[in-house]
Amino acid sequence: MPMTRDDVLAKVRGVLTEALAVDPKEVVPTARLNEDLGAESIDYLDITFQLEKAFSIKIPQGELSPESVFSNPEYVSNGHVTPAGLEELKRRMPFADFTAFEKNPDINKFRDVFTVDTLVRYVMTKI
Repeated sequence: MPMTRDDVLAKVRGVLTEALAVDPKEVVPTARLNEDLGAESIDYLDITFQLEKAFSIKIPQGELSPESVFSNPEYVSNGHVTPAGLEELKRRMPFADFTAFEKNPDINKFRDVFTVDTLVRYVMTKI
């Protein structure tokens, strides 16, 4: 039987609770990994590994977070993602909600795109 969205959310909550040492009650769909749950760059590697293990999936480097976009001058100008860069991010990350990021596409705010729900939607595309 396929996993439901609630099943995936429960497993993602478990992964994030363990990886970030946070209270499971904090791991709500709208929680941002960095701002709300305290994730740091190194945590993303652990989270990726734990998601792969929990769901028996493979997450290719750059698929969940296509950081290579930020090194392309067509996609980033003066520390902000260009309209072409936003389109490329949306193409590569159809599971992410860019609504808030589009209002101020500062590359330093890109990690705010990563919410618990972003991970749930990503995993749903993989299982």
